[in-house]
Amino acid sequence: MNKRSKTALNKGKRKSPRRNRSFFITLVKLGFAAILFWMLIGLFYYLWALTFDISTIGQMLQRSEIYDRNGTLYSRTVGENRIVVPYEKVSPNFVNALISREDSRFYEHHGVDPLGIARAAVRNLLFGGMKQGASTITQQLARNSFPLGGKTFNRKFLEAAMAFRIEMEMSKEKILELYMNRIYFGSGLYGVEAASQAYFGKPAADMDLSEGALLAGLIRSPNRFSPLNNIDASLGQRNVVLGRMEELNFITHAQLEKAEAEPMNPAQQRLINPMNSWAVDAILHELEQVVPLDRIDTGGLCIDTTIDAGLQQSAETAVARRLMEVEQRPDYRQQHHVAKGTKAEDSPEPLQGALLAIDNANGGITAIVGGRDFAKSKYNRALVAMRQIGSSAKPFVYEEAFRRGIITPETPVSDARLTSADLPPRSAAYDPQNSDGTFGNDLPAKEGLIHSRNTMSARVGMKTGLGDIASTMERLGLAEHVPRYPSICLGSFESTLRNLTTAYTALATGGKKLQPHIIEQVTDCEGTVLYRATHGRIAALDPAASRTTTRILTEVMTRGTAAKSAELGLRKPAAGKTGTTDHFVDAWFLGYTQGLTCGVWVGFDHPKTIMHGGYGAELALPIWVDVMQSPASDHFAAGPLL
Repeated sequence: MNKRSKTALNKGKRKSPRRNRSFFITLVKLGFAAILFWMLIGLFYYLWALTFDISTIGQMLQRSEIYDRNGTLYSRTVGENRIVVPYEKVSPNFVNALISREDSRFYEHHGVDPLGIARAAVRNLLFGGMKQGASTITQQLARNSFPLGGKTFNRKFLEAAMAFRIEMEMSKEKILELYMNRIYFGSGLYGVEAASQAYFGKPAADMDLSEGALLAGLIRSPNRFSPLNNIDASLGQRNVVLGRMEELNFITHAQLEKAEAEPMNPAQQRLINPMNSWAVDAILHELEQVVPLDRIDTGGLCIDTTIDAGLQQSAETAVARRLMEVEQRPDYRQQHHVAKGTKAEDSPEPLQGALLAIDNANGGITAIVGGRDFAKSKYNRALVAMRQIGSSAKPFVYEEAFRRGIITPETPVSDARLTSADLPPRSAAYDPQNSDGTFGNDLPAKEGLIHSRNTMSARVGMKTGLGDIASTMERLGLAEHVPRYPSICLGSFESTLRNLTTAYTALATGGKKLQPHIIEQVTDCEGTVLYRATHGRIAALDPAASRTTTRILTEVMTRGTAAKSAELGLRKPAAGKTGTTDHFVDAWFLGYTQGLTCGVWVGFDHPKTIMHGGYGAELALPIWVDVMQSPASDHFAAGPLL
């Protein structure tokens, strides 16, 4: 090799390190550029994440709970079936199962797990698209709490930024608490507490290892793995979770084997169904009147009511059963031309009924039935249906006469047909008939009420003064304006069952009209009282006159128009009054014991004759007796009325 060639070779060797250094510097610059790029990307998404109100994560819709008068859970309102509980109220068995299943490095990362992301990225590159996720529990919480978009890389970046922010502002336990309360567990159940109660019949704090693992196994496909839909699949997922818990040293092999051998019998108790009765319908209606709508929409309220669950069940059963019995009667079927073999309740317009019971101690509504079948008609006839009240108005006519000293129970009153001389000039044509079609001579005034004599009652009312009678009825809340005609003494005007039953509480209590209510108290999830009933009592009748009227109404039950009550099974001291409107269109019975006042109405939604002889004693009284003599009625005061 000549000298020139060696020189050239040496020059080449001297240039090589320079090229290497240049290449290395370029790589470093590219690396820094890449880092800077990703830092800018991260900063962009973090700034985007800062635009979300993170405090809303804890604002989860949940059903409010409705309790009966005995403090027993009666129902829940509509909405997401969720019961929010603190972290301390969840079994460690579920917490450990959850971490094992969803995020084994939960306590090691800060919202995003780089190892999980790398693993998922490789699989996504191999298979294309977003086939494999790597979401941590914190990322899942972010995704379930905010509208971050669909399955795109853009959403994943924002989700990661949100998770990082959540980890910066919340403890690990708080993140778990929010996650456990928010996620869906299938079968319409949100949150660990609702799921545990529905699937296992116990609070989340009491779940054992097998149950905790089963719930954790539902999360990835809650409807498919729900034990209500596929018990074998749910058990399979439970065993997968148990295996993972053993790998992570949360449990021993012996614990795994014991948990795997444990049988599962979910849904042994009835899932409480919201809006399942007239009572719940009335509760929600009143709730809208006493609590702001925004508090109702958020849910999580504890609604203590006056409903007696046992009495409510008796009332619903009594109304449905007795109406069906009426519809099977030959005279009813003949009246409505029901073909032989046809179910009367399947006719175009079935017979309807309504009932309302009030606690005489405080005005609480203890039972309410607005029709024969809530599933077929939500129209609440007990609260809103306006019907003529008929002879059920008569006790207030006599009470006013006693109050003013116009008559005593023994004062003779003519039962003869009314003449123009008996009537005001503008009512000269008024000619009421007695129900049996007969007229009589002078009788003690009380007989007019006991046997519901129309002519006697009209005479008592006119002698007392129609203006005073109407004012008394208005004061009782039967109607805003009662016309000053003789026919009001026989209940020729309309009212609701609620108003009429409330008016009778003034007789039951010795003159004080109670304020009917169905909600006793409402508290929020923190125990703050939002509403409490006032238990209003308004002086509406004269105490002495109302007691006199009650004494007469007790005779209605023993020898008057409701004497059939003993045959029907009534064994308690009671007072009451039947009511029947012209042509047997409406049938009523209003009565009370020492503890309860109860009203019953029977008729059609479109007024028409129910059946010939369809008196209140024939159609409404049997329902009343069934309820007032039911075992549940023994929860209320019993004894002499006077």
